[in-house]
Amino acid sequence: MPNVTIRPKDIVIEVPEGDTIMGAAQAAGYYWPTTCGGEGRCTTCACTVISGMESLSPRGRSEERVLVEERGAGVLDTPLRLACQARVYGDVVVEKPGVRPPLS
Repeated sequence: MPNVTIRPKDIVIEVPEGDTIMGAAQAAGYYWPTTCGGEGRCTTCACTVISGMESLSPRGRSEERVLVEERGAGVLDTPLRLACQARVYGDVVVEKPGVRPPLS
């Protein structure tokens, strides 16, 4: 299974191939900041891809539209992805402040 490393806390989760970054983190019990609950309508879940962009599904039209509406056209030239839309197919490192581990 691919691994996703989430900085700055260096959390590493195993992700079933084809699952979204946010969905896999939540399934593992982690809190991932979101406003729309993973419906791809906000950019609260957005994360910066540090490495492994080629191991993610390409941005879809709706993801691009939401990113541009919320953050401006220049965002498409950055490694920003909606964690609720980015499907994992290999190892990835992302940065997303606010992700918290499960409560013990």
